[in-house]
Parts: sequence; structure tokens; C-alpha cells
Amino acid sequence: MIKRFTFLYFLIFLSAVLTYSQQIIPNGAKLEKVFGEGFFTEGPAEAPDGSIYFSDQTFTSESDMQAGYIWKYNPKTGKTIIFRSPSGMANGNKFDVQGRMITATGADFGLRSVIRTDMTSGKSQIIAGLYNDKPFNSPNDIAIDKQGRVYFTDPKYGGYELKEQPVMGVYRIDTDGKVSLIISDISMPNGIAVSPDQKSLFVGCFDEGDSARKGNMAILVYDLDEKGKSAFRKVFVDFSPNDGPDGIAFDDKGNLFAAIRNESRPGISVFNSEGKEIEYIPTPEVPSNLAFTRHDKINFIYITAGRSLYRINTLSKGYFSSSK
Repeated sequence: MIKRFTFLYFLIFLSAVLTYSQQIIPNGAKLEKVFGEGFFTEGPAEAPDGSIYFSDQTFTSESDMQAGYIWKYNPKTGKTIIFRSPSGMANGNKFDVQGRMITATGADFGLRSVIRTDMTSGKSQIIAGLYNDKPFNSPNDIAIDKQGRVYFTDPKYGGYELKEQPVMGVYRIDTDGKVSLIISDISMPNGIAVSPDQKSLFVGCFDEGDSARKGNMAILVYDLDEKGKSAFRKVFVDFSPNDGPDGIAFDDKGNLFAAIRNESRPGISVFNSEGKEIEYIPTPEVPSNLAFTRHDKINFIYITAGRSLYRINTLSKGYFSSSK
């Protein structure tokens, strides 16, 4: 009888351990708004000093021709200040292994380029400005692999500029500066992330135009080889007929976190390796992007949504392809 109860308690303990190990958000954790004075926030990224940088897209036709901002939030003081304005209509941001900020700048009087900023000197360099001697449509989001190569999406959602690239593509910037078009079959690529094993490239499609097109609201998976070349593998999650994903990011367990722009169910959805939703974090405003922290004892996810920046404590640690 004693052995039977001992085994029963062991099973209960094991079940509790497994449940906790799969838990994403700790019990009692609440979403906290840390900033709410933006226009359309995007692209959060944690700098090596723990500050959170995020873009503010001030659509010129709606903001009396404001020229865009990049904000800097200090978690220690709770204060947010302007880091850069005009921002070149900055959208996605990432920090590389050298601590430099890589920024996708879009259309609507923006730079339509990918730039790299030295955070010590403040000087910026254009690392992708043209492809086939023509401007990009509107660089949107950024991913970096272990080799330091930068991947970015180039849709066209707005702005007065003409669409000068024949496709809304996904590009790779090699460490020697060469820019290559690696994906051309996604109608409107948006969020992008390299998988922890470096063998897959995940790309979110948010197509505002052709609702009947296959994969128009989906996360797609592409095989990624050692040279950074890609080949379509499968649709990971299809959100149609509802609105789909914006920014995406991996945790260190290989779960994919996605900002879902569904107004009837806005929030961050977490998917396991099979594409099954295992967690959902509702947000009061429609989210655009998210970023993990790694420079504090407590893990947070920062979320840009609407006019605001939010954060929530998480048991998951972010995966950073650009880590040493």
C-alpha cells in the first residue's frame, strides 16, 4: 500500500513538473503598459544595456506630416525619450552581436533601406539601399542568423512612393555586404525569424490586398541551408479568413511567438513546433511586434500594440540568433 501511494505521489509530482515546464506565463503575471503616447508603435528590441528601443510609425497622411520616431524606454527609471527623429520611417529593429542596431526603414517619406547604427558614436550606415539599382518597396522587419547575415522583408503597405521592386520579397544581406533576393513567392511578407537550429526561416504573410490568395494570412516555413539559401517547405499556421501575423520571435525551446492582428482576438499567440497554439496573451490594442529581454534577472516580453508599449513577465527565455 505504501509503495502504491508513493508511486501515485510520484506521478502527481511528475505531472506538475511537466505542466510547469510547458508554462509560458507565470501564474498571476499581468500585462503592464509602460508607454502610451505613440502613434503606431513597432519593432521593439532590447539593447545590450537593457534599454528597449521601438519605432513609432507616424503615417504622414494621418499625423500632420510627422516624420517618424524611434523611442528609448529605460526599464530602471520607467521613462521613455526620443532616440531619433526623423527616423526614416523606421519599422523593425534588431541588435547584432556587436551591439549595433539594425533597422528596417520604410516608405511614406522614409529611407526605404536597412541601416546599421553604432550605439556608441550614434553614426549610421546604409547596409541595403538598392536592389538591381532600384529602391526597395518598404523594408519592414529584421532577422539575424548565427553567421551575422541579416534577413529582411520588403512589402508595401502605404506611402506615396511607387512600388519599384517587381515583387514584395525577402532579402538576405551577407557579411560582405552582398544583397540577395531569396524569397519572391509571398504576396506581402512581414514578420521574420530564423529558427534556433538555423535550418528554417519563418516568414509571416499579412496580405491587405488579395484575400483569396493562398497563404495570404499565414506563417510560412522555408528550408534554410548553410549558405543562407531558402526553399519553401510548408504553411506553418494558416489564419485565413481572419487577419494574421505581424512580428514573430522564437524562445529557446523552439516555440514561436506571433503578434496576431485579429481585431476580434488581438494578442500574442504561442505555437509549438507542430504549429499548435499552446499559449495566448491577450492585448488591449492590436499588436504589431514583440521582443524578449535577456539582460535582466526577470524575463519579459515587450509588445508594441496600437499607440503603446506593453510588457509581461514570462517563464520562457528568448532565442537570439545573434548571441555569442
